[in-house]
Amino acid sequence: MRRLRGVKPFIFALILIPLISAAEEEENTAPGFDEKAAERFAKLALACVEKEYPNKISHVLNSDEDVAPPRKLTPAFYGCYDWHSSVHGHWLLVRLLRTFPNASFAGAARDALRKSLTAENLKQEAAYIRGEGRASFERPYGLAWLLQLCAELREWDNDQAREMGANLRPLEDAAVERLENWLPKLSHPVRIGEHDQTAFGLGLMLDYARSTKNDSFARLVAGSARKFFFSDKDCPLNYEPSGEDFLSPCLAEADVMRRVLPSYEFGRWLKFFLPQIPTMKNVAWLKPVTSPDPSDAKLAHLDGLNLSRAWMLEGIASVVLPSDLRRNALSSAADEHRRAGLAAVTGAHYEGGHWLGSFAVYLTTRRGLSK
Repeated sequence: MRRLRGVKPFIFALILIPLISAAEEEENTAPGFDEKAAERFAKLALACVEKEYPNKISHVLNSDEDVAPPRKLTPAFYGCYDWHSSVHGHWLLVRLLRTFPNASFAGAARDALRKSLTAENLKQEAAYIRGEGRASFERPYGLAWLLQLCAELREWDNDQAREMGANLRPLEDAAVERLENWLPKLSHPVRIGEHDQTAFGLGLMLDYARSTKNDSFARLVAGSARKFFFSDKDCPLNYEPSGEDFLSPCLAEADVMRRVLPSYEFGRWLKFFLPQIPTMKNVAWLKPVTSPDPSDAKLAHLDGLNLSRAWMLEGIASVVLPSDLRRNALSSAADEHRRAGLAAVTGAHYEGGHWLGSFAVYLTTRRGLSK
């Protein structure tokens, strides 16, 4: 997302110098990722994981006893404006600690995680989402990010990570149970560019299921993706984006299907699903977007759209066959969106700063491509 005018692009280009790698791959000129860039993103999460207000809660009141501040309702994930942003803010800290364990921010990140992810806090979180009238709470977006946090901790060979992962188990089990009950009943996918989108949630769920070797959940999620998307054709990418999108409906669908189908079958499916992908070099076909007002919580969503498009395009490009003539167009578009998206992660406005860092880290650490 490029929201800079006049001389500001030059100024922010200087800020972003640490993101630029001196050695760039021949086919992928996307900027690299180093400890200094990681520190910028870590600071965004550390600034919000204990910041209770402003807060937008999605809360069903069953009685007067449910009238309480966020820190009492959900004591682990009460910061960062809303529950799901707090969850992936904690994921960001874990991801960066795994990537840069000796960075300058490591001590503060470990302390923040230790304070939030206690057994007592997480038991209360599990009880909260199991409460009456909360069957749809954070479904699927927040629950899918929660499972990413659980997977990240399980993959980390670290004593603190094992302790926090064990503490998360009641909430993790509640989330998986909630999703296992919901997916068989979902008759049609939700095809929007915001939190309720089905395709993006399925992608995160499937990565979690495979990482944790939950084979039954993996089969359910992959089968749901096939049921919803296998017969789709001619996705109207030219209709995107809607004015408040932070996810691409078309690209997210392709990104989950590349996780489900073998490469050769996916390439054939993609030909019919997104026939507009060019096969010739240097053809502009998908351009980054610009938020008209990054200080508006909804309009700031467009700042994240470039980041999510970038990682989805990279994911799609990663599985098409080497001989596929569409790879260049996919990689070029991913690179352009990456640069535009990272330029928007400034932290100047809390409306975007409380969550854009997570999207930037998911992209730059190539989490969606991790095996």
